[in-house]
Amino acid sequence: MELIFASNNKNKIAEIQKILPDFFELKTLGEAGIFEAIPEPFDSFRENALAKAAFVHERTGNSCFSEDSGIVVEALNGRPGVHSARYAGEPSDDEANNQKLLLELTGVTNRTAHYQSTICLIFNDKIHYFEGQCYGTIAQQARGNGGFGYDPLFIPNSLSTTFAEMPLAEKLKISHRSTAFRKLAEFLKQQMI
Repeated sequence: MELIFASNNKNKIAEIQKILPDFFELKTLGEAGIFEAIPEPFDSFRENALAKAAFVHERTGNSCFSEDSGIVVEALNGRPGVHSARYAGEPSDDEANNQKLLLELTGVTNRTAHYQSTICLIFNDKIHYFEGQCYGTIAQQARGNGGFGYDPLFIPNSLSTTFAEMPLAEKLKISHRSTAFRKLAEFLKQQMI
């Protein structure tokens, strides 16, 4: 069964391909013939995820899902939140985003944060949501070369390494996106029984 993922993000695609059941043929936006930018105009992960999934579903008629995620920092009243990818401006730049976050946390002792992932699935014309979180803190400086986004700054609770210092297999055991993807995969498996 064909399932379109409303993304061309290679890192997200690699993560979902390790989790999604084999009986689904995963297609990216490009493979589905969608090359335009999909607007994400809302202030919540759920609304943005729905906007992206609806955009793809309207153009293809196929079952599809989208994922909206970001990092939520307690001391910054939830920023960067839904604006995580373009926190430092356009175009999206992970290093600039990380530097801006570190600058805003200069002298701040409360570095509590969590990653949030929200998936919106449109399957058989019905809308379903799946969410995952990973709680931790923001490091004093970037560490590690793996991952993407804020991974060099994010230290999951009860660990001393950032996501960027972990092998992908270790990150996939605990990440917000993996949690949401596993919930999606479990739902899809149930639909195929």
